Amino acid sequence: MNLLIMIIFLALSALTLVAAIMVVTVKNIIHASLWLITSFFGVGALYLLMEAEFIAVVQVLIYVGAISILILFAIMLTRHVTGEGVRQLYQRWWIALIVAAALFGLLIVPTVLNYQWATVQPTPAGQAASIASARELGTAFMREYLLPFEIASVLLLVALIGAIVIAFEERSSRRRVLTLAEETALRKQQGLPLRPAAPPTAPESQQSGSAPSQP
Repeated sequence: MNLLIMIIFLALSALTLVAAIMVVTVKNIIHASLWLITSFFGVGALYLLMEAEFIAVVQVLIYVGAISILILFAIMLTRHVTGEGVRQLYQRWWIALIVAAALFGLLIVPTVLNYQWATVQPTPAGQAASIASARELGTAFMREYLLPFEIASVLLLVALIGAIVIAFEERSSRRRVLTLAEETALRKQQGLPLRPAAPPTAPESQQSGSAPSQP
């Protein structure tokens, strides 16, 4: 059983990491958002594997069902922002890779070596495991984690308003196409004919000259 859980954990971890890498490497930003949804699903499955069903459901409902859809709406409201013509890697990309790897090692290695990993004590027989309920999590959101919760809400609201403003500016800059009734009223106001004049036909002499001669 432990071997099966380890295999499932490694598969979900690989799926999450590959999806996260694809988010920052693909050129199409819509494809990047879809890979981001896949990564969120992988994280939710990891929560479910750790028997945190409520956190897994919240992960899927909020990140997959709300934040990812908000990102897709922002992309669709902003036209001509697919990112396919943007260069992904620059000539000195390896410098950024070395700096990122050095910072990652500087933060992770001391944490792994010096942290005292506390193991969970087994639950005594006949006693239910103490798992944080939805009520306790809601109370923590409204007390200890109220400020980060509100900051995240404001950031999402700002992103949505920014997408609407960008879409409105692009729409106002585009030329508006008149309807048939508006075009008719405009032509009457300017004294123009309701229908454009037909193009002049070619003279009969040219037509007869262009026709092949018959014996």
